Amino acid sequence: MSVKPVIVSLFALLSASAASAASPVPDFSGVWGRTSVDYEPPPSGAGPVMNKTRTFYMRIGDDGNPILRPFAAEKVRQAAAVSRTGVNFPTPSNQCTPWSAPYAWRALLMQMLQQKNRVTLLYVGDQQIRHIRLNSRHPAKLVPSFMGDSIGHYEGDTLVIDTIGFRPGPNAMIDNYGTPFSAQLHLVERIRLIDGAAATRAAEQAERDSGRVDVEMGGASIDPGYKGRGLQIYFTVDDPDVFTKPWSAQVTYRRSAGAWEERVCADNPHNYTTGADVPVPHATKPDF
Repeated sequence: MSVKPVIVSLFALLSASAASAASPVPDFSGVWGRTSVDYEPPPSGAGPVMNKTRTFYMRIGDDGNPILRPFAAEKVRQAAAVSRTGVNFPTPSNQCTPWSAPYAWRALLMQMLQQKNRVTLLYVGDQQIRHIRLNSRHPAKLVPSFMGDSIGHYEGDTLVIDTIGFRPGPNAMIDNYGTPFSAQLHLVERIRLIDGAAATRAAEQAERDSGRVDVEMGGASIDPGYKGRGLQIYFTVDDPDVFTKPWSAQVTYRRSAGAWEERVCADNPHNYTTGADVPVPHATKPDF
């Protein structure tokens, strides 16, 4: 029996591995912005809960999305009922609680810090931070956390991130509509640069689908003169305790024209559950 085919196949495999290792790491640096806080549907297949009102100012999620198990659909309905009264229901954003992924992709500004063995994601909005270990493994004994345990690797021009070990925190939700998630959540994200024109089309479609956040309301100022590529995050959610099937969505960023901002979340006297303001404590008599 000839061994030539085996030798050729082995040579091809080694060549492919060497080419992959020599591939330059894509540069995701800079400040990226978006003008919508919702997810974009995937090109095909099951997608995320979307806004029935197609506006940023009224958060009415589609509780009829077949990805939702009955109790999850009820959570979306409860949140919508609050929103219809003109009151914003409690979210990680307005309650200063952790922005677990993928909820964190609602951020209107974000940065990626790329190092040899780590990628750090910075999200505007109480300065939320995620750490991704590169070319690593999830620990055998994983301690659940709000951000989960994220490991990543580059596949050509794409950063692939695998996250498990979530601990749902206060007001935890996976989107802007009160959709819950469980400790069984498995999230896979794929980040890559895309053609600038395609990024603009995706961002404009997201505005039509879910409403635009104006700069004056805390939105990102997109650089109109930038002709380079955009940044796209395509992610898949698998959480059998909450969803009937895995589903996917994407988020598109473009270059921001503004500088990185500090938006520190702080306690305030407004109760987002009831819509009433909590009286500020005061003394009945002066101290001096």
